[in-house]
Amino acid sequence: MNLRDLFNGLQLSVQLSQIGHQIENPQTLAIFKSFVDLFTDLSLDPVGEMTDALMKTPAYNLAAQSLKQNPDCAAMIESRYMAKPHNLEELLCYPKDSFGYIYASYLIEKGYDPDLYSDIVINSDGSYVEARISQTHDIWHIITGFDTSIIGEIGLQAFHLPQFPYPLATMLIANSLMFATLAAPETLPNLLDAIAQGWEMGKKAKPLFAQKWEQAWDKPLIQWQRELNIEPIMYQHSPIEKVLQLQS
Repeated sequence: MNLRDLFNGLQLSVQLSQIGHQIENPQTLAIFKSFVDLFTDLSLDPVGEMTDALMKTPAYNLAAQSLKQNPDCAAMIESRYMAKPHNLEELLCYPKDSFGYIYASYLIEKGYDPDLYSDIVINSDGSYVEARISQTHDIWHIITGFDTSIIGEIGLQAFHLPQFPYPLATMLIANSLMFATLAAPETLPNLLDAIAQGWEMGKKAKPLFAQKWEQAWDKPLIQWQRELNIEPIMYQHSPIEKVLQLQS
């Protein structure tokens, strides 16, 4: 029996009423389905499905309320600040040590789409938070130094949590720990290290959500990190490695 069959069997056999009436709603069932799908599908599809379902729960608005305790984050939410789509070709015109140039060159090298957030409908504080986090997701990777490997992604998710209770981050971390325990226990030490590093970095850093990155593309990346009290992760293939190459 594989993991998918196991979880499908549990879903059929467990009495829903015994684990709380919340599980009976379609959003919770959709979250569970996407959670299980992530064990075998590493595309962005299950993450998108999970995000859509989570945004229909109270969790995202509670995350927004937590962010609004900081005046700068509150101002972002109240104004619904969203930068215009990131034009990577324009950003390549900035100096090579600038944040804009490093961001653009990294996304072009990886073949990433900077506008994955564009289909999110902003109709609440919670949906705005997800839209802005999605617009700046790769910015957070570069600022923190976490790469886009599975372990790097989970390290970045852990960074979010001391900053605010990001619902998607808790689900992705839980999923990664369950998968590693059951299917790849040899990866647990590195995974736990990344979670610990992200958590500690997030506690020390100033609120990244409050930043209007796009208004200072010309600022050197290292200056951004210094001002935000971030000591980035340093390892091979980390985004910060690009900075060192440019400065050598």
